[in-house]
Amino acid sequence: MALMITDECINCDVCEPECPNGAISQGDEIYQIDPNKCTECVGHFDEPQCQQVCPVDCIPLNPDVVETKEQLMEKFVRLTGKTA
Repeated sequence: MALMITDECINCDVCEPECPNGAISQGDEIYQIDPNKCTECVGHFDEPQCQQVCPVDCIPLNPDVVETKEQLMEKFVRLTGKTA
């Protein structure tokens, strides 16, 4: 699954620079995560970095974008050009 940012976001700006895929950007009102770029940090880190730094815990899994760890790894390879 990709991650998503809920409306509990306080726009603190700490998640965006932590994303190794550049999946997080400022939306109209709150930050948003591009599910096409989000790998939940698979291939980069053991845990999603945005979740680790979020002070209000507003970055859950996106139930509309269901992906396995294997699919997330395939996306990592496609985005970075690195091999698994």
